[in-house]
Amino acid sequence: MAREFTRTQRVADQVQKDLAQLIQRQIKDPRLGMVTVSYVKVAKDLGYADVYVTVMAFGAQTDEEQTVKESLSVLNKAAGFLRHELARGIKLRVMPELRFHFDESVDRGRRLHSLITQVNQPEPGSESTDDSADKADEE
Repeated sequence: MAREFTRTQRVADQVQKDLAQLIQRQIKDPRLGMVTVSYVKVAKDLGYADVYVTVMAFGAQTDEEQTVKESLSVLNKAAGFLRHELARGIKLRVMPELRFHFDESVDRGRRLHSLITQVNQPEPGSESTDDSADKADEE
């Protein structure tokens, strides 16, 4: 019987939890938007950790694409500091190098939802046609 969770998965889960707290509490850069750590994928040799984040613009920041770029820049510049802080809390021989990426799955899901909603919306003229057909069936 195989294990449900591999060691790399357990490390990734712990890195995700600790990193979310560190970003919220330790990084005080005003260019950083509201960042959520979506998931972390750790290499099998624990050399790298790809951290996928979602970013929400707030306040004076209205251009979401610009906010994402600035937030990723801030996070990638702070990767060394964050890695050091993670190493203080997680006892590993080698702490993975952090690489931050924007998680596009949320935007993709939002876009698919809007497309499905558009397809399911009845056309303005079709409602009256359906109603008249229902009334004819009742008579």
